[in-house]
Amino acid sequence: MKKLLLAATAALALPAMAQAHFLLEYTEDTMIERPGDVPVKLIFWHPHDAGHVMTLEKPEEFYMIHNGEKTDLMGTLEETTFDGPDNSAKAFMGSVPVKRSGDYVLVTVPAPYYEESEDIYIQQITKAYLNRNELPTDWDQPQGLATEILPLNKPYNVIAGGTFTGRVLSEGKPVAGAEIEIEYMAAEPDLSGTGAKATTVSPLPGGAIVAISDDNGYFTFGVPKAGYWGFAALGSGPATEHEGKELSQDAVIWIRAWDLE
Repeated sequence: MKKLLLAATAALALPAMAQAHFLLEYTEDTMIERPGDVPVKLIFWHPHDAGHVMTLEKPEEFYMIHNGEKTDLMGTLEETTFDGPDNSAKAFMGSVPVKRSGDYVLVTVPAPYYEESEDIYIQQITKAYLNRNELPTDWDQPQGLATEILPLNKPYNVIAGGTFTGRVLSEGKPVAGAEIEIEYMAAEPDLSGTGAKATTVSPLPGGAIVAISDDNGYFTFGVPKAGYWGFAALGSGPATEHEGKELSQDAVIWIRAWDLE
């Protein structure tokens, strides 16, 4: 049996770690009942403390995978803004055409973002998942990205109080010792406006939650609460430089946890 690391490690309380950058592919739900265009908002934000918003330039790629087929969604993107508590920044609204039953894997490859405080670039290659009619089709397959987190649990209906296991990949190969930041989406964006709804949890003492992948790239996290959870494997991608500066090419995945009722 492959050894799994249980993620209960808190990060060091350094300022750079207190607020984690996360690219959001936010939809109001993950389980889609009726066919139609599902609104999605792309935001570069600190979601756990509903903090500072970073400017998101137009992505290099935005697409979906359904039944193994890739559909370009760049034409659905429209520039908008997202308002944090202290600032506003550029974001994008798009849509996902959900018609047939099955999984819809959303993929965003953003342009590298320059983080002035660290003098580095950040590129978070991000995945999120929708499903229609409870028919699983694509969720357990890698998408062939430069770097990605492959879920080993269905990512759109994880049980709160259970666990989520992922595997960090770089060019299809497992990444050992990857540092994975984990954050709860404390305030969900309001798709009808430019801000977010009220926060539901307080910032966690000690900064970001961190797990380390094992020798085979696996990590496991005990999911304590229903809602959206993000996992970012920092610097797991093959690209390490952009425009003469260090690049952190990260793999991000979003999952949705539910309470048993």
